[in-house]
Amino acid sequence: MKRLIERSRSVGEVLRWVTQNPGKVSASHYPIALHKLGQLLQQQPGQPSGAGVGCGPAGQVLEQPEFHALCQAIVSGCAKFDNFSIVNCLYAAAALGLPGESPLVRVLEDESRSRLGRFNQKDVSMVFSSEANNKALEAIFSSQLFYENRQERFIRSMAEWLPRKAENLTPYTMALIAKYVARHRLREPRLLDTIANFLLKRGEQLDSKVIQKLVFPFSRMNYRPSNHGELFPKLEAILEQKAGSSPLATVNILMSMFQLSHFPQTVLHQVFSPAFITNVMSSPYALIVRRYLSLLDAAVELEFQEYSGPRLDPRYRVLMFEHALTADEANRKYSYKGLVAEALRQLVGEECYRQDEVLPPGYCTDFLLWINRSGTVLPLSRVPAASKAPPATSPAAMSLRSSVLALTSDLQDFAPVVLSVNDKWHYCQNSDILVGSRAMRDRHLRLLGYCLVQLPYTELEKVSGIEEA
Repeated sequence: MKRLIERSRSVGEVLRWVTQNPGKVSASHYPIALHKLGQLLQQQPGQPSGAGVGCGPAGQVLEQPEFHALCQAIVSGCAKFDNFSIVNCLYAAAALGLPGESPLVRVLEDESRSRLGRFNQKDVSMVFSSEANNKALEAIFSSQLFYENRQERFIRSMAEWLPRKAENLTPYTMALIAKYVARHRLREPRLLDTIANFLLKRGEQLDSKVIQKLVFPFSRMNYRPSNHGELFPKLEAILEQKAGSSPLATVNILMSMFQLSHFPQTVLHQVFSPAFITNVMSSPYALIVRRYLSLLDAAVELEFQEYSGPRLDPRYRVLMFEHALTADEANRKYSYKGLVAEALRQLVGEECYRQDEVLPPGYCTDFLLWINRSGTVLPLSRVPAASKAPPATSPAAMSLRSSVLALTSDLQDFAPVVLSVNDKWHYCQNSDILVGSRAMRDRHLRLLGYCLVQLPYTELEKVSGIEEA
């Protein structure tokens, strides 16, 4: 039966073999049939690459009684299938492009979820046992089953599979994997190094937007790939050639490199040049690029003092962020910031701290306090005006040097303390390593003269009651 299905030359032939010979069909034959259907549909004239069973003329397959019979046979019998067949059917359904709300996919996912404790690594490795196409990866990454289980088995399996298959993947597929890794803050060196090797080999063939997607996981996870000695210079050379073609992607790539403390001087000469700025100002994304350039300019001043090229014209400087990050806002109900705020209110009083204060060059701080030499927290009314950080809207806020001078003028007697509430999403998954943007923010605040006090969620979750807080 396996050979007959695999040798079939049409969708109808596959369906006839499976539905007309129920006594000869075992659990292992169903995923083979689904896989074969997917292959045949891909070969149909006019069928776009990566299109599933619900797309175009192939959508007619859904209406065939034989296909319904095949799906019903899997639904009826899957409780008796072995784990290998369950996972393989789910992968085949994803590759075929069946919608997540279809009865077949729902039953397979429910059955898989009930067996999670019994799945071994080989079962989940089936997801990547053959070269997965873009549609399959997209379906798999959005599957609740693999989302729930990604850390324990899925990512470990992908980390073993990806280095062997990387050369056969398209840039789009690799970018999809990079997006998934970055979104879930998965600091898995084997995955990240494989993406870096892919980028090193194919970087010159890729446009800036794809490179941006492939580079982002490194800065997101605050991880320098093992080949960074070769990769970073190559990225610099590529950016030199392509900087003007996609300004937003260029500054995004630069930001990723800056977060990893790598400063490509020749590219900075380009992005701070009048020609690049003029090009940016006439584009629909002018403001966001100005935000990035303003933060890059601040980073140059703080961390790359040997740079002697052009800088961003002060007329174009803006705050990178004017309020809390979107992720922080979305996760506010899961944050420990409310607990810390109440504890501070009871401990030192509302007049002794500011919450969510935005400091140049646009970093939102959780809590800002001032202390004197003896360690006493001072009411803000007693802190000399010259020592306070300039308001976000003032001209001085646009100049870091002015800010530093203002902050350090009375440091003999007063010092700012920033309390940083580091919630779970500020770290890489299952790690005490801060994501790259948070790590760079902390570096810059220290260089600006602030004393940073970290309050990690791992410590705050142990607190019981406001008195302990």
